[in-house]
Amino acid sequence: MEYAENILGTIGNTPLVKINKLTEEVDALVLAKYETFNPGNSAKDRMAVKMIEDAEAAGLLKPGGTIIEGTSGNTGMGLALAAIVKGYKMVCVMSDKQSKEKMDILKAVGSEVIVCPTDVAPDDPNSYYSTSKRLSEETPNSWYVNQYDNLSNTKAHYESTGPEIWKQTDGRITHFVVGVGTGGTISGVGKYLKEQNPDIKVWGIDTYGSVFKKYHETGIFDEKEIYPYVTEGIGEDILPKNVNFDVIDGFMKVTDKDAAVYTQRLAKEEGMFLGNSAGAAIKGLLQLKEQFKKDDVVVVLFHDHGSRYVGKMFNDEWMRKMGYIE
Repeated sequence: MEYAENILGTIGNTPLVKINKLTEEVDALVLAKYETFNPGNSAKDRMAVKMIEDAEAAGLLKPGGTIIEGTSGNTGMGLALAAIVKGYKMVCVMSDKQSKEKMDILKAVGSEVIVCPTDVAPDDPNSYYSTSKRLSEETPNSWYVNQYDNLSNTKAHYESTGPEIWKQTDGRITHFVVGVGTGGTISGVGKYLKEQNPDIKVWGIDTYGSVFKKYHETGIFDEKEIYPYVTEGIGEDILPKNVNFDVIDGFMKVTDKDAAVYTQRLAKEEGMFLGNSAGAAIKGLLQLKEQFKKDDVVVVLFHDHGSRYVGKMFNDEWMRKMGYIE
């Protein structure tokens, strides 16, 4: 009989799917690494379990403990599933720009959800970074995950996502394109792929209001680059330790409007019901099309599921209110 011992055993080995209509003008084979097939519907399941296992091994997370994390939703979901299986309590700290669906889904799997304002500096005591850290100091027998600086995040993708992509493309991948938030996916996958073939190009998709692109190009952390943006799951106003700029060849920025519009287009033209960062990733890839040649194999990673965004990018009333559609 074939079965997993628990739900965590179904993480990984997600399919590669060819993109057809949206990439008609791209002179290369474009394949999506479709991470919504993970049980928590996102790539973050991989690193959530890895971070917990490494914390257990290091004695940081003890039986009956409380896991505390600041999350835009998907890491929280992965952590929550692992917490259920392993017998921990879960507290998710989120910013108020995240969709209601994300908050409701986390509550549905037994997590406590605390909401903080978006429009404050990372070191403000009310920010979700500061709040999650403070809660971990105040809560007995708790562990603060810190996915931004916890290098088990990168390690998870180095050990699983990267090797899967290499094997699935039979080593023919030439470009890897992915939205960058904590940096774990691009850094782990990028490091693994470049070790197999240093000629593989690794492109990060960034958003306007985030520091990554300018910092990568100039080495300057420019606070004037930082302002609130709508796109969820990518971009940062900090430099997480998981972002390994050495394995990234370049960044491409995508507007909030384009990310939202292309999230809808993936659903309506490819049958791919995906999250907001997928819209940004495919639009960024299209903006990079001059980089690709006829025999290239371009893999774009799609992080999460459309069900998280039904009240936003998949709601025409919201899209009109934002000025994204007529």
